[in-house]
Amino acid sequence: MNNLQNIYKGGWLVGKRTYIISSIGILSAIGSYLTGDINIFEMLNRVFPLAAIYFLRKGLEDGNK
Repeated sequence: MNNLQNIYKGGWLVGKRTYIISSIGILSAIGSYLTGDINIFEMLNRVFPLAAIYFLRKGLEDGNK
């Protein structure tokens, strides 16, 4: 039962899920640009909001310490 509660509460991903998802999104946008699927402006339109989410989470986390 302890393992199930650990998975439910997030386990080792507690506090890291936002960083992982935003990093994957940024890498995906860069990869799409490098393969030619999108232009640089579309890439930047995808990267900036994801970077903002990343740094907003980082700022909130640093502010609570």
